[in-house]
Amino acid sequence: MGAGGRMTVPATKGEEKKNPLKRVPYSKPPFTVGDIKKAIPPHCFKRSLLRSFSYVVYDLFLISLFYYIATSYFHLLPSPFSYLAWPVYWILQGCVCTGVWVIAHECGHHAFSDYQWVDDTVGLILHSTLLVPYFSWKYSHRRHHSNTGSLDRDEVFVPKPKSELSFFSKYLNNPPGRVMTLVITLTLGWPLYLAFNVSGRPYDRFACHYDPYGPIYNDRERLQIYISDVGVITTTYILYHFALAQGFVWLTCVYGAPLLIVNGFLVLITYLQHTHPSLPHYDSLEWDWLRGALSTVDRDYGVLNKVFHNITDTHVAHHLFSTMPHYHAMEATKAIKPLLGEYYQFDGTPFYKAMWREAKECLYVEPDEPNKGVFWYKNKF
Repeated sequence: MGAGGRMTVPATKGEEKKNPLKRVPYSKPPFTVGDIKKAIPPHCFKRSLLRSFSYVVYDLFLISLFYYIATSYFHLLPSPFSYLAWPVYWILQGCVCTGVWVIAHECGHHAFSDYQWVDDTVGLILHSTLLVPYFSWKYSHRRHHSNTGSLDRDEVFVPKPKSELSFFSKYLNNPPGRVMTLVITLTLGWPLYLAFNVSGRPYDRFACHYDPYGPIYNDRERLQIYISDVGVITTTYILYHFALAQGFVWLTCVYGAPLLIVNGFLVLITYLQHTHPSLPHYDSLEWDWLRGALSTVDRDYGVLNKVFHNITDTHVAHHLFSTMPHYHAMEATKAIKPLLGEYYQFDGTPFYKAMWREAKECLYVEPDEPNKGVFWYKNKF
């Protein structure tokens, strides 16, 4: 799925033998951002409004098609096929809507077109329909990109040192505890992050993505936070009237269940991009932007790479050049891999296995040597 989507760049013979759990280098790289940019064909940085919109149209076509089939034909199926058909719809619709979420994410990075007002308009509409406060997330996400890998200033999935873990953490370090933690994270993680900044950077007071006067935002951004809130409220109002007209069960089946899948994939993708046994984190003694940007990993989601517009398997390139449109990211990734060498991390472990492994292995971070600002994931209590 995906209009003109690309296949994942195949690993070279050397990469196939590489141990994905081997720690990546944490010393300052022998190359600069300028060197990396020179390795990428110049056309990869060009944005096409027509091509970007083609992905929006294609995704919306699939969403409309799935909706039409579900609402027109599912009730005609004999039992139990009518009940089995709905979970298939939820999965397909949720995956395609995750692709729509990714396109809105591109708008937030000004990677959709050459016109900022077009990007913000498209992003606001698409994200609002998925109950995402577009500008609120755009600004916090921008700070995540500015501080990736920093234990002091990163915005999301900031790991804690062992000394700062909750007292009950060690009691969750078992299969039932991991299952419970993953279920809560994948179902409630996104709304809890937006509403209460759960798993986000600690602030000196209450932080909320819906609060224009919260510590996440500065004075120049507050008006746009109000606009984001209006977008979410408008969508909620429309959904409320759909529920009155069609019933809450209908709304849950058609919209609510796919949205849960979108939220789950969003959290999972972000978690796996920045949580890996081989990746370092840095405190203020060691952190710099380039090493932080390289402290992420490309993953393989199979056919979903294309459905998700390759945000999954080109994330390293995305962190290096976030204004690059997604339809050039695979070519750029292939171009920079030889230059990055061991600084480039790819893990082809199936995402459902990686999710379980990372939940088991990546519980907290500590430096190998005291007073050294490079931290690694550990799991021993």
